[in-house]
Amino acid sequence: MPSPSESRRQDPAGRHEGGFWPVPDVLAHLAGRWCVERTVRDLAGGTEGRFEGGTVFRALDGGGLLHEESGTFTWQGVARPAERTLRFLPGPRPGTADVRFADGRPFHDLDLASGRYVADHPCAADLYRGEFTVRDADHWRTVWRVGGPAKDLVLTTDYVRED
Repeated sequence: MPSPSESRRQDPAGRHEGGFWPVPDVLAHLAGRWCVERTVRDLAGGTEGRFEGGTVFRALDGGGLLHEESGTFTWQGVARPAERTLRFLPGPRPGTADVRFADGRPFHDLDLASGRYVADHPCAADLYRGEFTVRDADHWRTVWRVGGPAKDLVLTTDYVRED
């Protein structure tokens, strides 16, 4: 039974203050198929692109998940196929993940125990800062702000669990 303070902080749908959905086991939560929509805004140039597709998080031998994303990216009216692969490995604490690129290079940590997490990834002279928020069992979002001498972007991705 939740304490009185916990009852005040959590709404009937299970969300905590701020509208975040706590996730005690990030790998179990992400497993499966998700529909993906992403906008990419170039703040310097004022242009915007869009990605539409899907992501599958499937079990890896030895633990963790393979994240395979594919779809269509449209930029300045030109649509082209796009895909990426990441590895979500068990993190240093229960319920966390160590996110890596397909080739094994480190990307960022992930801990959604509170339903929200901020991660940084330096890439050459640019800095990627990602905010991960879980709205409920079937919806989550990432917002990456990319800044530096080469880039000035905001990438917003919405994930909706497939049936």
